[in-house]
Amino acid sequence: MTVYFIGAGPGDPELLTLKARRIISECPVCLYAGSLVPAEVVACAPEGAKVMDTAPMHLDETHAEILAAHQACQDVARVHSGDPSLYGAIAEQIRRLKADGIDYQIIPGVPAYAAAAAALGTELTVPEVAQSIILTRMSMKSTGMPEGETLENFARTGATLAIHLGVRALREIERQLIPLYGEDCPCVVVYRVGWPDQMLIRGTLSTVREKVRAAKITRTALIMVGPALADSHGFPDSALYDAAKPHVLRPKAAVIS
Repeated sequence: MTVYFIGAGPGDPELLTLKARRIISECPVCLYAGSLVPAEVVACAPEGAKVMDTAPMHLDETHAEILAAHQACQDVARVHSGDPSLYGAIAEQIRRLKADGIDYQIIPGVPAYAAAAAALGTELTVPEVAQSIILTRMSMKSTGMPEGETLENFARTGATLAIHLGVRALREIERQLIPLYGEDCPCVVVYRVGWPDQMLIRGTLSTVREKVRAAKITRTALIMVGPALADSHGFPDSALYDAAKPHVLRPKAAVIS
């Protein structure tokens, strides 16, 4: 018996990986986070499977379902949104599985920041503008952040920020980031990326909060901040496809007349 932690992607059922779909279709028990995972994602569960939305359940209850499946020698598809390694709350579940001697595997999924970049039609690592992406979150009512993991510290790098759980803290995000990125730094709030009601709210650190307020968005949104998000073509081409710069797979530089 195995518990499969499956990344369902951001919401679009077609972004489910082939491996994830196969495993869901084979497991007699499927537990999915219904607040963030559409029912369409787990519609491929086999006929007669026990499919449960875990949104109203707590950890003891979900683990009890896994223990019951373990006793019945039934594999479990534990389906989370995005990629389960990012804010998937799987660490505490894995701790219990290890304590009970239950095998598990993690099946990666498309993370929200990648789906957001695709929806925006942009690259997050632009040559000589930003070559790093920082995935972080606001603490708010969630578990506190470790010391040193602050927006100010991250902003000092100039990297592209992908901020989870922060749409209700946009005023605080402004306060912390404007002194380091500037009030005209591009900021995009991506609401329910991959869902039919997806919204992309573009602005700057000084304007996006009012736009989000007008759209009445209070949850399920990813905040993207950084100069790489600017709609500008003033950056240089990367060296990867530069005809004048050979590399191991293209050992000879092209002669350009």
